[in-house]
Amino acid sequence: MSDPRTELAAAGARLAALGLSPGSSGNLSVRIDDRMLITPTGADLAEVDPDGLSVLGLDGTHLDGPRPSKEFPLHSAFYRRDAATRAVVHLHARNATAVSCLPPWSARSALPPLTPYFVMRVGQTPLVPYAPPGDADQAEVLARLPFPLRAALLQNHGPVLAGATMARAVDAAVELEEVSALLLALGERSPRLLTPEEAGTLARKYDSPWGES
Repeated sequence: MSDPRTELAAAGARLAALGLSPGSSGNLSVRIDDRMLITPTGADLAEVDPDGLSVLGLDGTHLDGPRPSKEFPLHSAFYRRDAATRAVVHLHARNATAVSCLPPWSARSALPPLTPYFVMRVGQTPLVPYAPPGDADQAEVLARLPFPLRAALLQNHGPVLAGATMARAVDAAVELEEVSALLLALGERSPRLLTPEEAGTLARKYDSPWGES
């Protein structure tokens, strides 16, 4: 079995190599039973030390290691939402952050169903109202959203995504960045979107949160 600490460090290196975590922005966590391991405050995802992670309870209680990223309430929110969540990725990726500065497409998703893979790998991605980074009330809003989701955009801030594995969370982060770039490239045009029937069929087949699914 893979070491979750090593998987987290490898995920950070991949995201940094793709340019999705500029500087020391972004943070990653993995869940192990009733604890989460999260990157420390100010960590460069390109150089995460597997043995230098912060250890927190799922309620955010600091148990061991260096001071954690101040964004830990967002991670805790996803772990509390769904016991199947085993990894959370929060980034300041350029295109997804740009979309977080725009009006949302709908109440449930900031982005429309432009591509099959967005629906399949990410699903509906609500825009969570602005709050300062690390705000516990914003995390509580995320935790209490009354519909299924595995990703959200924090208004004027960036994306946060969850997955049953770190690999899935990272793949979703990459897909969200790609569909965000596509949306921005389309500009003021009126693109053809997947129909509700097309998106719904994909969501059911791939067990992805979309609409009423």
